[in-house]
Amino acid sequence: MIREQLKNALIEALKSKNEKRTATIRLINAAIKDKDIEARPKGVLNGIDEQAVFALLQSMVKQRKESIALYMQGNRQDLVESEQAEIDIISEFLPKQMSEEEVKAAVQAVISEVQAASVKDMGKVMGALKAKYAGQMDMGAASAVIKSLLS
Repeated sequence: MIREQLKNALIEALKSKNEKRTATIRLINAAIKDKDIEARPKGVLNGIDEQAVFALLQSMVKQRKESIALYMQGNRQDLVESEQAEIDIISEFLPKQMSEEEVKAAVQAVISEVQAASVKDMGKVMGALKAKYAGQMDMGAASAVIKSLLS
């Protein structure tokens, strides 16, 4: 479904001659294709699943946010705006992001589900969260919530 959305969005961007949108969607498709190829030796012949695509999109957004921070230090407002435009386009294809309260509730549910007792169990909790909520929550924020709840 996400691949179909990307395909349709690319066609619309090409028709409207929106160069930034076209380039960004092509960048997304190229990253997905790279992940598909990377997964083939592991027996995934039909391409990565939607959860993996959402995780990929989130990492693309994260990379751009990190770049924005560096560009702001370097006083490069033109590059900041370019990266922000890419974030806006990529974010369109991500599911609705969970609120802080929803993240906390999801983390609490997963902690009880995997019976995590201490910070040592953080890996189990993060793994379960990534499997269930890829693309829907900021894993960095979730990590902080896990630490506070398990400490």
